[in-house]
Amino acid sequence: MDWVTGPVPGGKENSNACLVIVDRYSKSVICLLFHKEDTEMDTALLFWIKIISTSGVPKIIISDRNPKFTLEVWTNLYEILNKKLSFSTAYPLQTDGLAERMI
Repeated sequence: MDWVTGPVPGGKENSNACLVIVDRYSKSVICLLFHKEDTEMDTALLFWIKIISTSGVPKIIISDRNPKFTLEVWTNLYEILNKKLSFSTAYPLQTDGLAERMI
């Protein structure tokens, strides 16, 4: 998962951020539109509605260290679900950079 910020062409009115989610195996891309001002709880709720409720719980999520992912909401969510939440660093060698390439 990675964030793109700025005006979103063809997006809903006033959306200025897009959460890009890439399925590592199918290479399918899902873009969730947000406002930069949305909270981490808004992000987690939309992730639950659009991703978990339709596709199930991912075994692992690799994300940058955006504050909307590192906060307690996400840590608690994945602890409850008994899943792993991994964070990458800038220009990571350990991850495949798939989300960045899709952007």
